[in-house]
Formats: sequence, C-alpha cells, structure tokens
Amino acid sequence: MLKEVFILYHTYGSDEEEDNNWKELGVYSTRSKAWNAIKRFKRKPGFKSHPKGFLIDKYNIDCNTCWLSGFSTGISPISDE
Repeated sequence: MLKEVFILYHTYGSDEEEDNNWKELGVYSTRSKAWNAIKRFKRKPGFKSHPKGFLIDKYNIDCNTCWLSGFSTGISPISDE
C-alpha cells in the first residue's frame, strides 16, 4: 500500500516578487519517478530556461502534515490606523 507520494513543482522568479510562478507538475509514487520527470521537463520550452526551479516535496498519505498552525494568506491584515 502506498504510504507516501512525491509532488513535483516548478517555480521561477524571486521570493520577493508577487508574480513568482508556481506550477504543480505531477504526483509520483517514488522520488526516482519524480527525478525522471524532471529530466523530461528540463528539455521542454520554458523549463529549460529555468532548470534550477524544480522542487520535489514528499507527503505522507493520510497524515495531517500541512497547515498545522492554521490557514494563512501570507498577506498582512489592513490596519484602520
């Protein structure tokens, strides 16, 4: 039975830029399959211009590992001052 998955993302732009582009590219049953997907994506237009933008995250199935402290938009609330 599958206990974990590996999610492949690609991003480019700086952390300070609001238009930092994130793409979820796939969900894989092994890290090796995710790495093989990176090899394929690196040859495609757009991705080959940003070869360092790939990220693989491991997630455990049926386990609350995200947003443990609650939801956040990353935007500070507007003050009435």
